[in-house]
Amino acid sequence: MFKYIVKRLCLSLVTIFIVITATFFLMRLMPGGPFDGEKNLPPEIKASLEAKYGLDKSLGQQYVKYLKDLLHGDLGPSMKYKGRTVQEIIGYSFPSSAKLGGVAIVISLVFGILLGILAALKYGRWPDSLCMVLATLGVTVPGFVIATLLMYVFGVKLRVVQITGLNDWKSFILPSIALAGYSIAFISRLTRSKLLEVLKSDYIRTAKAKGVNGRNIIFKHALRNSLIPVITYLGPLIAGILTGSFVIEKIFAIPGLGREFVQTISNRDYTSILGVTIFYSTLLIMCNLIVDIMYVIIDPRIKLENVES
Repeated sequence: MFKYIVKRLCLSLVTIFIVITATFFLMRLMPGGPFDGEKNLPPEIKASLEAKYGLDKSLGQQYVKYLKDLLHGDLGPSMKYKGRTVQEIIGYSFPSSAKLGGVAIVISLVFGILLGILAALKYGRWPDSLCMVLATLGVTVPGFVIATLLMYVFGVKLRVVQITGLNDWKSFILPSIALAGYSIAFISRLTRSKLLEVLKSDYIRTAKAKGVNGRNIIFKHALRNSLIPVITYLGPLIAGILTGSFVIEKIFAIPGLGREFVQTISNRDYTSILGVTIFYSTLLIMCNLIVDIMYVIIDPRIKLENVES
């Protein structure tokens, strides 16, 4: 396992390097620059700002300098927010996204798996149809529609929860549900389809013939193997949710990383765009590595060599 982890880490570093390089050069193709949006900015001041941030140098020199700074853990200063570094922006905004995302992930897994189990066990009957209708709605209805509806019903009409910010545990309810809507639907469909397949397996028939309790068959045998697709989806799910959803954070006035990421693109803030992209890419790659290792824990029949291939 150690050899496999080291190999995957090396591949991950190569992937991150490719992401950094591609992002660095592609964002230079965007029209304009970080200082082009300023009103009536005199040419000499613009030139002075570009010199301050090294934008007056050749593209190759800027690239080499950024890589050197990155190796020392320096993501650079923000080009739009005076006196703030990229690390400070991520450090300020990510905790809100992480708290909200953590709650959304738990909701996604619990309700998604439970709905999938219910649909599989009641296959062809009304609970199955109801679960699939809910799953279809969760996939097709945009998150901002769910968020707006939740805010109107529970925040405006019933006034039972707070609809802006993250000040107490009640304020997590609505944005977490809105953020988890798609994931619940997707996980329930994955669990249902795989569980139906596993329940038809020979070893399940053998367990039933031996008189094994139905609950044990579901939770100790069938469900464990049915979770492999869910585990596969868990890597990008965690990274995507933890880094935040701009739409959900905007609607509920949450100062998270998703909002910052979109704002940096609008501002053409080169260093912030690169920093947030690197942070997101690293988080996604590490989550996928953990998921691959979890394969073996969930199903010992899967060898790391097979996962690697």
